[in-house]
Amino acid sequence: MSEREGTPVVAERIAVDFAGEGSGEGEMSWGMWEIWQAMGRQRNPLPIGGRAPLAPGTTLDDLAAELRYLLERFPSMRTRLRLAPGGRVLQRLSATGRITLEVYDAAPGEDADEVAAAVEQAYRAREFDFCAEWPVRMGAVRQDGRPVHLVTVMHHLATDALGGAIMLGQVATRDTAPVSGMQQLEQARWQRSPAGQRQSARAMRHFESVLRTMPARQLPGPTDPREPRHWGAEFHSPALTATLPLIAARTGAAVPGILLGLFATGLYRATGISPVVVRPVVGNRFRSALSDVVCMVAQAGVCAIDAADASAADVVRRAGQGALTAYKNAYFDPEALDELVGRISVERGTDASIRTYLNDRSSYTLPAEDTGAGPRELREARRDTVFRWYEQQEDQTERFFVHVDDTPEGGLRFEIHIDTHYVSPAQAEAFAYAMEAAAIEAATPESGEGVTADEPVGAGGSAR
Repeated sequence: MSEREGTPVVAERIAVDFAGEGSGEGEMSWGMWEIWQAMGRQRNPLPIGGRAPLAPGTTLDDLAAELRYLLERFPSMRTRLRLAPGGRVLQRLSATGRITLEVYDAAPGEDADEVAAAVEQAYRAREFDFCAEWPVRMGAVRQDGRPVHLVTVMHHLATDALGGAIMLGQVATRDTAPVSGMQQLEQARWQRSPAGQRQSARAMRHFESVLRTMPARQLPGPTDPREPRHWGAEFHSPALTATLPLIAARTGAAVPGILLGLFATGLYRATGISPVVVRPVVGNRFRSALSDVVCMVAQAGVCAIDAADASAADVVRRAGQGALTAYKNAYFDPEALDELVGRISVERGTDASIRTYLNDRSSYTLPAEDTGAGPRELREARRDTVFRWYEQQEDQTERFFVHVDDTPEGGLRFEIHIDTHYVSPAQAEAFAYAMEAAAIEAATPESGEGVTADEPVGAGGSAR
């Protein structure tokens, strides 16, 4: 794999020329600008993508054709940035260009997936040149003369998770119909039109109503001076997944509202702060012009959910109602929000920025039939709960950020990132188990007695 173990070395570079429709330059879209700000706060390009084994018979020509298809079909894949005079960042779409497919060799008998994992890690770790480099990096791992794994990584300006799923679907079928929807340059033009400014102004009125009435502190800190300060954990609860159909039947809430309500209940019970103010990440593809675009359109809305002195089911109902307003107002000018937060921070004499996020990236859907899970089954399922810390680093994250992802078994996995100067590891773990307990309570209220956040029963334990 390399002269130095663990460091991938390129064995071959294949130039791929492309020519797509459209070119031009303009302001970044709202979605691009919001993720650009997040990348700046976290000093990280927030890369997305991964690796996968290739079907037997796949050739390097096939992979070069796939890379060419990505660049030619999706304008976001051939969009770079330009720093204008005064430091303004602009997006720049190119109609033609050249990109490189990199080839890495795995030795006979070597684990090709391990080589692909090293390539993926190298792609994620290497800094992106947003002005000179195309957003996507693609590498093939070759063994015994044939490609066996593909690695594709791109920075987050290129697309969000839903856009990535749309892209993969079209790549699989090699869709040749004209791309539909409003692409990034067109989005930016509309957003600066009178109609776009009215949309942003409506969203700002919603944000302002939350910012003026929310607690002075949304999280317990700053309290904990430990280093490294940024920790990551995973929480997997089959019991929580099993409750979702029961909670939906009892409350009438959809899955996003249920997850938001459990998030709010868990955070309140772990910190004692209510209302819980959270910024749910919204895909925005319910907007017809954005329904199937491959680019960055997700933005974080805001809602305040009162969780004090309320049952978990009541909090879920409140969250389901609040989510609708949050989603409707999650399409706005991030610079306008910066101005609003700055102004209200001065007026209130405290930092009004909100750094608590919930990002539901799952595709979970409620089963068509009742699962039949009852209190006993849910309690038994808790034995398979796993909470574990897997990361402690200096690389910056948001203060409290929870991602929800699918598991191969059809359940949900929660990825919890904390800045320990604002949320302690113990509070984060308490949050996770409080979500699970609240889910059981909301699904079967008679079973909630005695199930508390400080009673973790999962086999995975913790690693403080």
